Order: sequence, then C-alpha cells, then structure tokens
Amino acid sequence: MLTDWIVAAAEHAGLAAQATSIPGVAQRTGATTYYLEVHPVASGGPGAPRPVFSLYPTPGDVDVIIASEFLEAGRTLELDYASPERTTLVASTHRLFAIGERTVLGDGVFPDARLREAARALTRRTVAFDALAVARAAGSEVNAVLLGAFAATGAVPIPDSAYEAAIRDGVAAERNLAGFKAGRETVAVGTSLDPSPPAARPWPERRAERVAALGRRGGTFLDLCTAAEAGLDPAVHATVGEALARLIDYQDRRYAERCLALVRDVAALGGGPRLTERFARRLAVWATYEDAIRVADLKTRRARFERIRTEQGAPPGATLVVTDYLKPDLDEIYGILPAVIARPIARWAERRWPEGRPTIGQHVRTTTVTGFLRVWLLARLRVLRPRSLRAEREWALIERWRAAVRAAAALDTDLAVEIVETATIVRGYGEVRRRLAATFVRLLDEIAAPAIDRDRAAGGDYARSRALVAEARRLVLTDENGIEAAVALAARPA
Repeated sequence: MLTDWIVAAAEHAGLAAQATSIPGVAQRTGATTYYLEVHPVASGGPGAPRPVFSLYPTPGDVDVIIASEFLEAGRTLELDYASPERTTLVASTHRLFAIGERTVLGDGVFPDARLREAARALTRRTVAFDALAVARAAGSEVNAVLLGAFAATGAVPIPDSAYEAAIRDGVAAERNLAGFKAGRETVAVGTSLDPSPPAARPWPERRAERVAALGRRGGTFLDLCTAAEAGLDPAVHATVGEALARLIDYQDRRYAERCLALVRDVAALGGGPRLTERFARRLAVWATYEDAIRVADLKTRRARFERIRTEQGAPPGATLVVTDYLKPDLDEIYGILPAVIARPIARWAERRWPEGRPTIGQHVRTTTVTGFLRVWLLARLRVLRPRSLRAEREWALIERWRAAVRAAAALDTDLAVEIVETATIVRGYGEVRRRLAATFVRLLDEIAAPAIDRDRAAGGDYARSRALVAEARRLVLTDENGIEAAVALAARPA
C-alpha cells in the first residue's frame, strides 16, 4: 500500500515512476522488499525521452529507505543498501519480534542500541519514531504515518497535495489522511533517534492507577500495600506493590497475603533490599503462572475486545467476530481440578503418554453468547485454583526454590541473588514448562548444591558457586538443552 501511494503521488505530480517487488526465498516467500524509482523532473510530454529505470536497488545507491519496524530497518542496513553520503532512513522504532527472537528461552531480542548505532553510522539522516503509537493515536495505520514522515523529509519533490490525492483514490481515505497528517506533523516538530527516556513516575501515582484498575478489589490492594510498606525497606515498595496488584488480579487477597509472607521472610534474612526486590519480582511472576483459568479470564475481559476493535479500526456499531484458537494438553485440563481428584488421572495419563500428553484443539468464537459463556465460566473456576493439582506442583517447586534461597542467604547474599534468578528458567506452557521445571530442579541439585558444598569446604568463598549458577542459567536460557553443558561445566575440577 505504501508503495502504491508513492507511485500514485508521483503520477499526480507529473513525475515518472516505477515500482517492483523483490520477494524473499525462505518459507512462505520470506520478507519482500519493495523498490521504487521516481524521476525528479516532470515529463516533457509526448515524444520526450523517457527515463530508464532499474528493477532492483544497487548497494550504496539508495536515497531513501522506509521501514515499518526497527529490525526491518536493520536488515536493510545489513544488506549495505544505505550510504552515509546520501541515504535518508525513515523507520518506526516499535518492535514486532522475529521468530528467532521469540524462540530463545531467555532474552533473545536483538539489542536496540546496536540498531540505533547502525542507523547513525550508515545513513546521512535518520528519521525514527514510534509510528505504531502515532498511528493508534490518530486512529490510522503505520503505513499512512510513514508516508507522512517520508513526505516531511522532502527527499522526493512531491507536494503534499499529490500524496493526499493518492490516498483519496484508495479505501479508508479519511483514516489514512489522518495518519498521513500525524506522520508529517511528528517529523515537522522534530524526531530524535535517541529521545530522552520518560522519567519514572513516583510509586504513589502508579499505586493510585493500580487501585483504579483493580476496581472493587482496589481497596484490598491498598490495604495490603499499606501493611507491606510499614514493614519493608522503602527501596522495595514499588516492586512489592506491583507484585501485590498482579497477585490480587490473578487470584484474591489470601493468595497475595501468602506471597507477601514469603517476601517478608526473605527480607528478614538480612540480605538487603536487592535480594528482597529480586525475590518479590520473581515470586510474583512464578505465582501467577498462566493456567487454563487465567487464559480464559484474559480472553473474556472487556478491555481485550475494546483493544481488538481499536486495532482493527472497526467503526461504531460494526459486528466484531473473534475466534480464539485454543490447544490445551491433558495436563492443562486436569491440572485445574482439585488435586485429590486429578492425581489418579495424572498418574494414568503420564503412564499412557510418558513423552507428552495429547492436545485438544478448539476454535471458540468468543463474540457469540455460547462461545463467550463457555470461556467465561472456565475463568470463574478461579476458586478451585489454590487446591488444584497444578497449584500443588507449582508451589512445591516454589517452596524448594525458597528453601535454596534461604540456605544461600545464610552464606552469601550475592549467591542468594543468583539462586533467586534461577526462577526465570521455569516458564512457558504445557510440555515446555514441564521440561524446564525438571531442568530447574537439576540446576539446583546437580550444579548449585555441589558447588556450594565445595566452596564451603574450601573456606567459604562462594565466587565459583555464583559464577557456575549464573553461567548455568545463561546456558539454559540460550538453549533448552544447555543444562547438559552446564552440568558438565560444574563437574570440572576447580
């Protein structure tokens, strides 16, 4: 669409233009690059010589690069099309993570700083801003915003009226014109590749927002926050407060109080605010594991349907159809049942399918009465969660983790912090989470415990234990099978 608009605008301006696309060759054709050439001189009329256009770009010979996502800009720069002497880069800085980034267990996101460094070094001028946020604010699309930003650079001698005429020739003209204007105004007021980060808002202000967001449970949250802040270091108030809001939204007051008691227990160990803050953060994430009940709760919230309607640009009164594709395995289904009922089912299923339980695919239209009620009623099973088999298993691991943290804190605070961070290994859904939970147990039993015993026997310097635990976590979060390399590393002589 962006390509078509630029070509149409050039034609409205009386300029010759040609566009082509270069499809990728990976699965599903890969990324497609669109290439345009616009002759900057108006046509001389019938019989005048026509410019000769190329069908593909030449490295270092491109005037403008437009990227609708920041890593996309990085890929183009990597192909060497840009030139510091002539290229203007127009890019949105928002990220839509690539498959390679998503499949890494840890933080697989390509460093934003490297993308910014490449943009500064390899282009003459970079116009970069969050076009997605601008588009949503304008009720438009990213392409229209980027067209306005491109027009504002003046890199091609096409007047605004020509762009506007091109947009009016297409569909959703008013929305796209609004996006075009927003993009142009954003660049006109100045954009920076390295904008100053917004100042962190004070915790009391954010706490008030959490109270409002929790609705009728806001009073409960405020009471717990007040009680927690009276007995904890001020340096951890914000983290503990955010954790309590998350836990109350996930379950209820009693559940949040249970987690708060564990945080207080760790704080009493004397490891300082750093240990307490990390523990509270990791505990809140672990204790709000996403079971089938949580998924159903999130999928039936009013805010979700409002967000979908906004993102799709559905006009008021338009019928919205949402189909949710669900594929729980048997563990996730019987895991929400009370443990006393689910245990024999689990033993049978684990004997029957030892390599992983089968999944049950479902397509549920949550915008129909029956589809919505089906998922909504599942979310109401929240009352069963504390007594469920899944909760029993998750909390057995949490208690084992907490015991390891307590034991480490008695020896070395930095070691205890490293043990706290091992909680990041337990993540994901279904079979992936079960494998990673087993990996977590191996890390504690086969790496951390022997290393701590050796360091204790050697005189009490736990530097090697800290290093081994940190490296083991890194290996596992880089590759799920990294636990084998980590165990081998821990077995080497000091």
